Amino acid sequence: MAIKFDKISDGQYQLDVSGYVCPHPQMYTKKALQKLQSGDELSLIFDNPSSGESIIAMCETEGDEIFEREEGNGATTWKIRKG
Repeated sequence: MAIKFDKISDGQYQLDVSGYVCPHPQMYTKKALQKLQSGDELSLIFDNPSSGESIIAMCETEGDEIFEREEGNGATTWKIRKG
């Protein structure tokens, strides 16, 4: 169980925090978003449903936008645009 943070292409990143429980997914998401430039996109993969609420609140506070949400195979993938 390791966190995976990868650059997919210019302005596109992916963070996989599957297997982690609160508060770790939110903490790692915040750290990843701090590394991005405004307008960059982060695909966040997580499998702890309770993490979603804290990530939503964090994005609202920081001015980041969750613009796509997918669920399947026990995991959730959100796309977040850095504000």
